[in-house]
Amino acid sequence: MAPRLFNVDAMSEIVLINLSGEDKPGITAAVTGILGNFDVDILDVGQAVIHNYLTLGILVNVPGSSEALRKEILFAAHELDVSVRFEPVDPSSYEEWVGLQGRSRYILTLLARRIKASHISAVTRVIAEHTLNIDGIVRLSGRVPVDHDDPQAKACIEFSLRGEPPEKAAFRSALMNVSSALDVDIAVQEDTIFRRHRRLVAFDMDSTLISTEVIDELARLAGVGEEVARVTERAMQGELDFKQSLKERVALLKGLDESSLVEVGNRLPLMEGAERLFSTLNKLGYKTAILSGGFSYFGRILQRKLGIDYVHANELEIRDGKLTGKVQPPIVDAARKAELLRSLAADLNITLEQCIAVGDGANDLQMLSAAGLGVAFHAKPIVRESAEQSISNLGLDSILYLMGIRDRETHRLK
Repeated sequence: MAPRLFNVDAMSEIVLINLSGEDKPGITAAVTGILGNFDVDILDVGQAVIHNYLTLGILVNVPGSSEALRKEILFAAHELDVSVRFEPVDPSSYEEWVGLQGRSRYILTLLARRIKASHISAVTRVIAEHTLNIDGIVRLSGRVPVDHDDPQAKACIEFSLRGEPPEKAAFRSALMNVSSALDVDIAVQEDTIFRRHRRLVAFDMDSTLISTEVIDELARLAGVGEEVARVTERAMQGELDFKQSLKERVALLKGLDESSLVEVGNRLPLMEGAERLFSTLNKLGYKTAILSGGFSYFGRILQRKLGIDYVHANELEIRDGKLTGKVQPPIVDAARKAELLRSLAADLNITLEQCIAVGDGANDLQMLSAAGLGVAFHAKPIVRESAEQSISNLGLDSILYLMGIRDRETHRLK
Protein backbone atom coordinates (compact mmCIF):
# COMPACT_ATOMS: atom_id res chain seq x y z
CA MET A 1 0.00 0.00 0.00
CA ALA A 2 1.46 3.38 -1.06
CA PRO A 3 2.00 5.88 1.77
CA ARG A 4 -0.65 8.58 2.04
CA LEU A 5 0.65 12.06 1.27
CA PHE A 6 -0.01 14.74 3.89
CA ASN A 7 -2.77 17.14 2.96
CA VAL A 8 -4.81 19.52 5.09
CA ASP A 9 -8.32 19.57 3.68
CA ALA A 10 -11.92 19.77 4.77
CA MET A 11 -12.00 16.02 5.47
CA SER A 12 -9.26 16.16 8.13
CA GLU A 13 -8.78 17.81 11.49
CA ILE A 14 -5.67 19.39 12.99
CA VAL A 15 -5.49 18.81 16.73
CA LEU A 16 -2.94 19.77 19.38
CA ILE A 17 -2.77 17.06 22.07
CA ASN A 18 -1.22 18.06 25.41
CA LEU A 19 -0.44 15.46 28.09
CA SER A 20 1.02 16.14 31.53
CA GLY A 21 1.69 14.19 34.67
CA GLU A 22 4.27 12.13 36.53
CA ASP A 23 6.89 10.85 34.13
CA LYS A 24 7.09 7.09 33.66
CA PRO A 25 8.26 4.76 30.89
CA GLY A 26 5.79 4.04 28.11
CA ILE A 27 3.65 7.20 28.00
CA THR A 28 4.93 8.44 24.63
CA ALA A 29 4.88 4.90 23.22
CA ALA A 30 1.26 4.36 24.29
CA VAL A 31 0.00 7.64 22.84
CA THR A 32 1.86 7.40 19.55
CA GLY A 33 0.74 3.79 19.24
CA ILE A 34 -2.89 4.97 19.28
CA LEU A 35 -2.08 7.73 16.80
CA GLY A 36 -0.48 5.15 14.53
CA ASN A 37 -3.69 3.08 14.53
CA PHE A 38 -5.55 6.11 13.18
CA ASP A 39 -2.92 6.81 10.49
CA VAL A 40 -2.36 10.42 11.58
CA ASP A 41 0.42 12.74 10.41
CA ILE A 42 2.69 14.13 13.12
CA LEU A 43 3.10 17.84 12.33
CA ASP A 44 5.10 18.79 15.40
CA VAL A 45 6.09 17.22 18.70
CA GLY A 46 7.81 18.40 21.87
CA GLN A 47 8.48 16.85 25.25
CA ALA A 48 10.01 18.15 28.46
CA VAL A 49 10.54 16.68 31.92
CA ILE A 50 11.07 18.96 34.93
CA HIS A 51 11.64 17.28 38.30
CA ASN A 52 10.04 14.03 37.08
CA TYR A 53 6.96 15.87 35.74
CA LEU A 54 6.23 15.29 32.05
CA THR A 55 4.76 17.71 29.54
CA LEU A 56 4.18 16.24 26.08
CA GLY A 57 2.68 18.11 23.13
CA ILE A 58 1.83 16.52 19.76
CA LEU A 59 0.32 18.41 16.82
CA VAL A 60 -1.44 15.96 14.50
CA ASN A 61 -3.45 15.91 11.30
CA VAL A 62 -6.28 13.38 11.64
CA PRO A 63 -7.95 12.00 8.50
CA GLY A 64 -11.69 12.45 8.92
CA SER A 65 -13.19 13.06 12.37
CA SER A 66 -10.98 13.02 15.49
CA GLU A 67 -13.80 11.93 17.84
CA ALA A 68 -12.83 8.24 18.00
CA LEU A 69 -9.16 9.12 18.39
CA ARG A 70 -9.91 11.43 21.30
CA LYS A 71 -11.84 8.73 23.11
CA GLU A 72 -8.97 6.25 22.73
CA ILE A 73 -6.42 8.74 24.06
CA LEU A 74 -8.68 9.76 26.96
CA PHE A 75 -8.95 6.13 27.98
CA ALA A 76 -5.18 5.62 27.70
CA ALA A 77 -4.50 8.81 29.70
CA HIS A 78 -6.74 7.51 32.49
CA GLU A 79 -4.83 4.22 32.53
CA LEU A 80 -1.50 6.06 32.56
CA ASP A 81 -2.69 8.51 35.26
CA VAL A 82 -1.87 11.60 33.22
CA SER A 83 -3.97 14.60 32.21
CA VAL A 84 -4.81 15.27 28.56
CA ARG A 85 -6.19 18.28 26.73
CA PHE A 86 -7.21 18.63 23.07
CA GLU A 87 -7.06 21.91 21.18
CA PRO A 88 -8.43 22.16 17.62
CA VAL A 89 -6.20 24.15 15.26
CA ASP A 90 -7.65 26.11 12.36
CA PRO A 91 -6.04 25.14 9.01
CA SER A 92 -5.38 28.79 8.14
CA SER A 93 -3.63 29.26 11.48
CA TYR A 94 -1.54 26.19 10.76
CA GLU A 95 -0.58 27.44 7.29
CA GLU A 96 0.43 30.78 8.80
CA TRP A 97 2.63 28.91 11.30
CA VAL A 98 4.23 26.92 8.46
CA GLY A 99 4.91 30.19 6.65
CA LEU A 100 7.06 31.37 9.54
CA GLN A 101 9.74 28.83 8.61
CA GLY A 102 13.00 30.50 7.77
CA ARG A 103 12.49 33.45 10.10
CA SER A 104 15.51 34.56 12.09
CA ARG A 105 16.29 32.54 15.18
CA TYR A 106 18.46 33.47 18.12
CA ILE A 107 19.91 31.75 21.16
CA LEU A 108 19.89 33.81 24.36
CA THR A 109 22.06 32.48 27.16
CA LEU A 110 21.50 33.64 30.75
CA LEU A 111 24.38 32.97 33.15
CA ALA A 112 24.69 33.66 36.88
CA ARG A 113 25.97 32.11 40.09
CA ARG A 114 22.33 31.29 40.82
CA ILE A 115 19.33 31.89 38.58
CA LYS A 116 16.60 33.88 40.30
CA ALA A 117 13.00 34.31 39.19
CA SER A 118 13.73 38.04 38.92
CA HIS A 119 16.46 37.29 36.36
CA ILE A 120 14.12 35.33 34.10
CA SER A 121 11.36 37.88 34.59
CA ALA A 122 13.59 40.76 33.50
CA VAL A 123 15.02 38.89 30.50
CA THR A 124 11.69 37.59 29.22
CA ARG A 125 10.16 41.06 29.58
CA VAL A 126 12.85 42.46 27.28
CA ILE A 127 12.28 39.59 24.84
CA ALA A 128 8.55 40.32 24.71
CA GLU A 129 9.03 44.09 24.41
CA HIS A 130 11.18 43.51 21.33
CA THR A 131 8.55 41.25 19.68
CA LEU A 132 10.49 37.99 19.85
CA ASN A 133 8.83 34.66 20.67
CA ILE A 134 10.32 32.04 23.00
CA ASP A 135 10.24 28.63 21.34
CA GLY A 136 12.07 26.73 24.07
CA ILE A 137 13.87 27.06 27.40
CA VAL A 138 16.45 24.54 28.63
CA ARG A 139 18.83 24.38 31.57
CA LEU A 140 22.46 23.78 30.55
CA SER A 141 23.98 23.79 34.03
CA GLY A 142 23.86 20.88 36.45
CA ARG A 143 21.33 20.37 39.22
CA VAL A 144 22.07 22.47 42.32
CA PRO A 145 21.06 21.40 45.86
CA VAL A 146 18.83 23.94 47.61
CA ASP A 147 21.26 24.34 50.55
CA HIS A 148 24.36 24.41 48.33
CA ASP A 149 26.52 27.52 48.94
CA ASP A 150 29.45 27.34 46.54
CA PRO A 151 31.10 30.72 45.76
CA GLN A 152 32.08 29.30 42.36
CA ALA A 153 28.65 27.86 41.58
CA LYS A 154 27.32 28.51 38.09
CA ALA A 155 23.88 28.35 36.57
CA CYS A 156 22.80 28.70 32.97
CA ILE A 157 19.50 28.75 31.09
CA GLU A 158 19.25 28.86 27.31
CA PHE A 159 16.31 30.45 25.46
CA SER A 160 15.52 29.66 21.84
CA LEU A 161 14.00 32.77 20.24
CA ARG A 162 12.13 33.24 16.98
CA GLY A 163 11.67 36.50 15.12
CA GLU A 164 13.61 39.69 14.51
CA PRO A 165 13.85 42.60 16.96
CA PRO A 166 12.82 45.89 15.27
CA GLU A 167 16.02 47.51 16.53
CA LYS A 168 18.89 45.14 17.34
CA ALA A 169 20.93 47.86 19.05
CA ALA A 170 18.03 48.72 21.36
CA PHE A 171 17.46 45.03 22.14
CA ARG A 172 21.11 44.55 23.01
CA SER A 173 21.16 47.75 25.09
CA ALA A 174 18.12 46.63 27.08
CA LEU A 175 19.74 43.28 27.84
CA MET A 176 22.98 45.00 28.89
CA ASN A 177 20.98 47.12 31.32
CA VAL A 178 19.48 43.96 32.83
CA SER A 179 22.93 42.40 33.03
CA SER A 180 24.38 45.39 34.87
CA ALA A 181 21.43 45.82 37.22
CA LEU A 182 21.18 42.17 38.26
CA ASP A 183 24.85 41.04 38.05
CA VAL A 184 24.12 38.39 35.44
CA ASP A 185 25.64 37.68 32.03
CA ILE A 186 23.44 37.59 28.94
CA ALA A 187 24.61 36.53 25.49
CA VAL A 188 22.59 36.56 22.26
CA GLN A 189 23.79 34.71 19.17
CA GLU A 190 22.20 33.96 15.84
CA ASP A 191 21.21 30.31 15.78
CA THR A 192 23.17 29.24 12.73
CA ILE A 193 24.95 26.07 11.69
CA PHE A 194 28.27 27.73 12.57
CA ARG A 195 27.28 28.07 16.23
CA ARG A 196 27.12 24.29 16.45
CA HIS A 197 30.36 23.72 14.53
CA ARG A 198 33.03 25.89 16.13
CA ARG A 199 36.55 24.54 15.62
CA LEU A 200 39.10 27.04 17.00
CA VAL A 201 39.10 28.91 20.33
CA ALA A 202 41.68 31.70 20.73
CA PHE A 203 42.52 33.46 24.00
CA ASP A 204 44.30 36.51 25.22
CA MET A 205 46.55 35.55 28.13
CA ASP A 206 47.02 38.20 30.84
CA SER A 207 43.82 38.84 32.84
CA THR A 208 42.06 36.27 30.64
CA LEU A 209 43.74 32.87 31.04
CA ILE A 210 45.56 34.07 34.13
CA SER A 211 44.25 36.51 36.72
CA THR A 212 47.27 38.81 36.65
CA GLU A 213 49.34 40.99 34.32
CA VAL A 214 52.77 39.38 34.00
CA ILE A 215 54.54 42.62 33.12
CA ASP A 216 53.38 44.08 36.45
CA GLU A 217 54.83 41.08 38.29
CA LEU A 218 58.14 41.44 36.46
CA ALA A 219 58.19 45.18 37.12
CA ARG A 220 57.70 44.57 40.82
CA LEU A 221 60.70 42.23 40.89
CA ALA A 222 62.74 44.80 38.94
CA GLY A 223 61.77 47.54 41.38
CA VAL A 224 60.07 49.62 38.67
CA GLY A 225 56.43 48.85 39.43
CA GLU A 226 55.35 52.49 39.74
CA GLU A 227 57.15 53.54 36.56
CA VAL A 228 55.51 50.75 34.55
CA ALA A 229 52.12 51.65 36.04
CA ARG A 230 52.55 55.26 34.86
CA VAL A 231 53.26 54.11 31.29
CA THR A 232 50.21 51.85 31.44
CA GLU A 233 48.07 54.77 32.59
CA ARG A 234 49.32 56.94 29.69
CA ALA A 235 48.33 54.17 27.30
CA MET A 236 44.88 53.93 28.88
CA GLN A 237 44.49 57.72 28.45
CA GLY A 238 45.26 57.33 24.74
CA GLU A 239 48.65 59.06 24.89
CA LEU A 240 50.44 55.91 23.69
CA ASP A 241 49.40 53.07 21.42
CA PHE A 242 50.01 49.46 22.44
CA LYS A 243 53.34 49.11 20.64
CA GLN A 244 54.74 52.28 22.17
CA SER A 245 53.56 51.42 25.66
CA LEU A 246 54.92 47.88 25.42
CA LYS A 247 58.33 49.09 24.28
CA GLU A 248 58.52 51.68 27.06
CA ARG A 249 57.46 49.22 29.75
CA VAL A 250 59.84 46.47 28.59
CA ALA A 251 62.67 49.01 28.41
CA LEU A 252 62.18 49.57 32.14
CA LEU A 253 62.88 45.84 32.70
CA LYS A 254 66.39 46.07 31.25
CA GLY A 255 68.89 44.13 33.36
CA LEU A 256 66.30 41.95 35.10
CA ASP A 257 67.69 38.47 35.69
CA GLU A 258 66.19 35.64 33.63
CA SER A 259 65.50 33.78 36.88
CA SER A 260 62.71 36.30 37.53
CA LEU A 261 60.82 34.82 34.58
CA VAL A 262 61.08 31.41 36.21
CA GLU A 263 59.87 32.82 39.53
CA VAL A 264 56.81 34.47 37.99
CA GLY A 265 56.15 31.51 35.71
CA ASN A 266 56.06 29.09 38.64
CA ARG A 267 53.12 30.91 40.21
CA LEU A 268 50.90 31.93 37.32
CA PRO A 269 47.36 32.12 38.79
CA LEU A 270 44.94 30.41 36.42
CA MET A 271 41.59 32.07 35.90
CA GLU A 272 38.61 30.26 37.44
CA GLY A 273 37.39 27.48 35.17
CA ALA A 274 40.45 27.44 32.90
CA GLU A 275 41.46 23.83 33.56
CA ARG A 276 37.94 22.49 33.09
CA LEU A 277 37.46 24.50 29.91
CA PHE A 278 40.65 23.26 28.25
CA SER A 279 40.15 19.69 29.41
CA THR A 280 36.74 19.71 27.72
CA LEU A 281 37.89 21.46 24.55
CA ASN A 282 40.83 19.08 24.16
CA LYS A 283 38.68 15.98 24.61
CA LEU A 284 36.19 17.26 22.05
CA GLY A 285 38.92 17.91 19.50
CA TYR A 286 38.84 21.71 19.37
CA LYS A 287 42.01 23.57 18.41
CA THR A 288 43.08 26.21 20.92
CA ALA A 289 45.45 29.15 20.73
CA ILE A 290 46.99 31.92 22.81
CA LEU A 291 47.12 35.20 20.84
CA SER A 292 48.58 37.60 23.36
CA GLY A 293 50.30 40.93 23.71
CA GLY A 294 52.04 39.35 26.71
CA PHE A 295 55.16 37.23 26.59
CA SER A 296 55.67 33.89 24.89
CA TYR A 297 57.77 32.52 27.77
CA PHE A 298 54.67 32.41 29.94
CA GLY A 299 52.43 31.37 27.06
CA ARG A 300 54.53 28.23 26.61
CA ILE A 301 54.14 27.41 30.32
CA LEU A 302 50.37 27.59 29.92
CA GLN A 303 50.60 25.61 26.68
CA ARG A 304 52.23 22.69 28.51
CA LYS A 305 49.89 22.95 31.49
CA LEU A 306 46.61 23.23 29.60
CA GLY A 307 47.37 21.41 26.35
CA ILE A 308 47.10 24.46 24.08
CA ASP A 309 47.87 23.94 20.39
CA TYR A 310 49.30 27.32 19.33
CA VAL A 311 51.06 30.18 21.11
CA HIS A 312 51.68 33.57 19.50
CA ALA A 313 52.94 36.26 21.88
CA ASN A 314 55.82 38.73 22.26
CA GLU A 315 59.35 37.38 22.63
CA LEU A 316 61.53 39.07 25.26
CA GLU A 317 65.13 39.52 24.16
CA ILE A 318 67.54 37.89 26.64
CA ARG A 319 71.34 38.04 26.53
CA ASP A 320 73.77 36.55 29.05
CA GLY A 321 70.87 35.65 31.33
CA LYS A 322 69.52 39.23 31.48
CA LEU A 323 66.62 41.01 29.82
CA THR A 324 67.90 43.57 27.30
CA GLY A 325 64.79 45.75 27.58
CA LYS A 326 63.73 44.95 24.03
CA VAL A 327 61.03 42.87 22.38
CA GLN A 328 61.82 40.88 19.26
CA PRO A 329 59.65 41.86 16.28
CA PRO A 330 56.97 41.49 15.14
CA ILE A 331 55.06 42.85 18.12
CA VAL A 332 51.71 41.17 18.74
CA ASP A 333 49.31 44.10 18.97
CA ALA A 334 45.58 44.40 18.22
CA ALA A 335 45.95 44.18 14.44
CA ARG A 336 48.44 41.31 14.70
CA LYS A 337 46.03 39.30 16.90
CA ALA A 338 43.25 39.58 14.32
CA GLU A 339 45.71 38.73 11.55
CA LEU A 340 46.91 35.63 13.43
CA LEU A 341 43.32 34.49 13.97
CA ARG A 342 42.62 34.75 10.25
CA SER A 343 45.84 32.91 9.46
CA LEU A 344 45.08 30.04 11.85
CA ALA A 345 41.56 29.71 10.43
CA ALA A 346 42.97 29.53 6.90
CA ASP A 347 45.56 26.94 7.93
CA LEU A 348 42.82 24.83 9.55
CA ASN A 349 40.57 25.27 6.49
CA ILE A 350 37.72 26.71 8.56
CA THR A 351 35.76 29.96 8.38
CA LEU A 352 36.08 32.79 10.87
CA GLU A 353 32.47 32.02 11.82
CA GLN A 354 33.83 28.77 13.29
CA CYS A 355 36.26 30.66 15.54
CA ILE A 356 35.78 31.86 19.11
CA ALA A 357 37.97 34.64 20.53
CA VAL A 358 38.20 35.58 24.20
CA GLY A 359 39.92 38.62 25.68
CA ASP A 360 39.64 41.45 28.19
CA GLY A 361 41.40 44.48 26.73
CA ALA A 362 40.96 47.10 24.06
CA ASN A 363 43.77 45.45 22.09
CA ASP A 364 41.56 42.34 21.83
CA LEU A 365 38.62 44.06 20.12
CA GLN A 366 39.80 43.50 16.55
CA MET A 367 40.26 39.79 17.30
CA LEU A 368 36.86 39.56 19.01
CA SER A 369 35.21 41.30 16.08
CA ALA A 370 36.84 38.99 13.52
CA ALA A 371 35.68 35.79 15.25
CA GLY A 372 32.24 34.26 14.81
CA LEU A 373 31.87 34.43 18.59
CA GLY A 374 33.83 37.16 20.37
CA VAL A 375 33.66 37.19 24.17
CA ALA A 376 34.84 40.07 26.36
CA PHE A 377 35.88 38.23 29.53
CA HIS A 378 35.91 40.17 32.83
CA ALA A 379 36.67 43.19 30.69
CA LYS A 380 36.60 46.92 31.29
CA PRO A 381 33.27 48.68 30.54
CA ILE A 382 34.41 50.12 27.22
CA VAL A 383 35.40 46.65 26.00
CA ARG A 384 32.16 45.05 27.22
CA GLU A 385 30.13 47.69 25.39
CA SER A 386 32.06 47.19 22.14
CA ALA A 387 32.12 43.37 22.11
CA GLU A 388 29.12 41.36 20.94
CA GLN A 389 29.19 39.08 24.00
CA SER A 390 30.61 39.40 27.48
CA ILE A 391 31.08 37.33 30.63
CA SER A 392 31.77 39.22 33.84
CA ASN A 393 30.36 37.08 36.64
CA LEU A 394 31.50 33.48 36.02
CA GLY A 395 34.71 31.62 35.18
CA LEU A 396 36.20 30.68 31.82
CA ASP A 397 34.39 27.35 31.68
CA SER A 398 31.10 29.24 31.28
CA ILE A 399 32.14 29.74 27.65
CA LEU A 400 31.07 26.12 27.18
CA TYR A 401 27.48 27.26 27.75
CA LEU A 402 27.76 29.78 24.91
CA MET A 403 28.76 26.83 22.74
CA GLY A 404 25.59 24.99 23.81
CA ILE A 405 27.47 22.37 25.86
CA ARG A 406 25.66 21.09 28.96
CA ASP A 407 27.24 20.17 32.27
CA ARG A 408 25.86 16.65 32.08
CA GLU A 409 27.67 16.19 28.75
CA THR A 410 31.04 17.31 30.12
CA HIS A 411 30.65 15.01 33.15
CA ARG A 412 30.64 12.05 30.76
CA LEU A 413 34.03 13.10 29.42
CA LYS A 414 35.77 12.51 32.74
